[in-house]
Amino acid sequence: MTARRPDPADPLPWLREICLGLPGVTERVSHGSPSWFVRAMFVSYAPHHHGHPHLAFWCAAPPGVQEELVAEDPARFFRPAYVGHRGWLGVVLDGTGDAAADRDEVTEIVTDAWRCVAPAGLRAGFDAGAH
Repeated sequence: MTARRPDPADPLPWLREICLGLPGVTERVSHGSPSWFVRAMFVSYAPHHHGHPHLAFWCAAPPGVQEELVAEDPARFFRPAYVGHRGWLGVVLDGTGDAAADRDEVTEIVTDAWRCVAPAGLRAGFDAGAH
């Protein structure tokens, strides 16, 4: 059985499993960090990026989602450097207590990020249950 929360010491395997479980996804290093692509990058692991206090990931997000989640829970969500102005969302993976990442929520966020950049045909097949 898979744990609902990642190992706070190393959440990368957990995040990798979620990303690579989506259709058409490849992994490669971008800007020094593991990142996941489907046509374009949709998630990038951000381990203490530029001194950020947490292990986190940055991801594409549907319009308005970044603002909504950051306002709702700034201990778990943030506007990431460089891509935040484009609506990308920062998600803390190593929080504790109420700020701890939940696998179901992270899976939903990552899947939404994938949908933001995946080709229409791939999205249609996924949404129709062909995954």
